[in-house]
Amino acid sequence: MNIKDALSILGLSATADQEAIKTAYRKACIKYHPDRNPAGLEMMKAVNVAYQFLHDIDYNGVERPINEEVNSDFGEELNTAINTVIGLAGITIEVCGAWVWLTGNTKAHKDTIKNAGYWWAKKKTAWYFRPPDHKSRNKGDWDLDKIRDTYGSATVNQSSRYQPTLAP
Repeated sequence: MNIKDALSILGLSATADQEAIKTAYRKACIKYHPDRNPAGLEMMKAVNVAYQFLHDIDYNGVERPINEEVNSDFGEELNTAINTVIGLAGITIEVCGAWVWLTGNTKAHKDTIKNAGYWWAKKKTAWYFRPPDHKSRNKGDWDLDKIRDTYGSATVNQSSRYQPTLAP
């Protein structure tokens, strides 16, 4: 994760200080709590990693802001993208860094996945969702295993989700 991705997930600008980061983290915890949001578990993982990263490097955008424009809506876009595909049968959802990868039986759900903003990676035979302004700088041949090793990976466990049923 880099500074830009962490700020984007928390919905902050490049000039955020530690107090603003803490406030945004608390708001994101309420907004993306697993009891309130179907994709909350994955979003909370992303929010926690972003907050920890900014806290560990003691980021202070007032004293040393980054020169890149930050997409402050990325957290919401990521949440929407995960919520759209979380109920699809036969799909494995994997979060690697700031990107979401879909594998499994995706052909049956191609239109839904494409409309949710995912892109097809032909060489990896998988769908991915990334921040709109985050283009890949590496044009080399990376397979999903190398991406997992480099950026870390968390697979979304869809089977453990509580699905309430109504009595007849």
